[in-house]
Amino acid sequence: MKSEFLISLAKEYFIVDSDNLCFSIKTDEEVLIFMKNSKIKLILVLSAILLLLFTSLNVFTSYVKIKKTVEESIANQSLAAAESIASAIDKETYQKFLNNPAKNDYYWELTNYLVDAREKLGALFVYTLKIDNPIVSNSMIGGLPKELEESYSIGSVGTVPEKQVKIAFEGNTYITDVIEDAVYGTFLSVGVPIKDEAGIVMGYLGIDISVDTLDYIKGTVLKNNILLFVFNGAFILVVIGSFLFLQRWYQQEVAKEVGYTEDTYQAELKTLITSISSLRHDFTNHIQVLHGLLQLGESKQAQQYISSLSKEVLALESLKLNIDHPGLSILLQTKKLAAQNYHIDMNFTVSHDAFDKIKTTDLIIILSNLIDNAIDATVALPVAERKITISCQTDVTQYLFKITNTGPKISDNEHIFKQGYSTKNAEQGKIRGQGLFIVKEVVNRYNGEISIDSINDLETIALVGIPLK
Repeated sequence: MKSEFLISLAKEYFIVDSDNLCFSIKTDEEVLIFMKNSKIKLILVLSAILLLLFTSLNVFTSYVKIKKTVEESIANQSLAAAESIASAIDKETYQKFLNNPAKNDYYWELTNYLVDAREKLGALFVYTLKIDNPIVSNSMIGGLPKELEESYSIGSVGTVPEKQVKIAFEGNTYITDVIEDAVYGTFLSVGVPIKDEAGIVMGYLGIDISVDTLDYIKGTVLKNNILLFVFNGAFILVVIGSFLFLQRWYQQEVAKEVGYTEDTYQAELKTLITSISSLRHDFTNHIQVLHGLLQLGESKQAQQYISSLSKEVLALESLKLNIDHPGLSILLQTKKLAAQNYHIDMNFTVSHDAFDKIKTTDLIIILSNLIDNAIDATVALPVAERKITISCQTDVTQYLFKITNTGPKISDNEHIFKQGYSTKNAEQGKIRGQGLFIVKEVVNRYNGEISIDSINDLETIALVGIPLK
């Protein structure tokens, strides 16, 4: 059987093949795949073991239940038969036998009656007992055919267990568990009182049912219930299969959502890094200019230059937004910084609300894509005309997100939400037409509405409504 082991040495990974006694160096990605496949194999093996365990347990439980049900059913039927036989027995003849317990005419008359009942009932034995103490019973009329009577003696100790003897001594009917006897074999017994006309207990009538009869009936019942076992096994398979299917579907949905979120956050991170790089580059240039002015002795011009820089510092301070939602605050600060790099006048109006009726990832996906589209449209205009207004409001019924930007008119707003549709020029290695399609999907999940319309070639308004219920 082939087996592999994952070994990490000095941050390098090796997978060792125990059959071929060789190893190969793997990348981080290959190691993750190897570990994932190992987990999948382990899950499948554990699932198979659990399936076998549950199926076996189910079959065993069903078998024990059916076995006990059959035994109880046969015992109850035999008990009803015993009551019928005991009520029909000739009480006067039985009393005469009890007065002189010997193999006399009364004995043989009663024996013939019990043998006939045994044959009709298909029982192992039908007999009478004397129970005058709570410990042991004594067999009186054995109900045996004449060829077996030679070895039988009246008053011999019966095979009824002490527990059932005590029950009978109190005047009640009894049913034993399966009894294993060295002489008579394995059987189950029932007993009912024999009462005279005055209702006084004269003795007990017992019936023994052979375990062979029980096994035959149980085998027939089990055979008739084989479809039930198959159904139970199939049901367990369906349950486990459904669980694995739902688990896989859930993982795929999570992976898809994580993919959307990761793409969004990567784009935001790239924007932030670009903005910081731009600020760093500008800062270096400013330092060089100040250094040059001071070297030339132009301190007055250097002061004027520093004064103008303070305005940019104040602009950066204005990025601090008083927003209750942390994710929304970070997103808008990032977009504000990106807008400043493009010399876009960007303003916000945000309600003091936690916006907790929508997941943060979905909120970021919606606003990030819409604001990016607004920035792309606005940068096509002269600097003086670049304006974006972002509004995040809430009322008793819905969240309302509104992004207004100056820029070219959208002429074909019927197709802008279709996957792959884009009004932007294609760039090498970049897939267009995904942003608004994803936004539309997210909005639909919340039973919300989205619209994007242009007004008189002056501005475009993107409006998203998310119901609170």
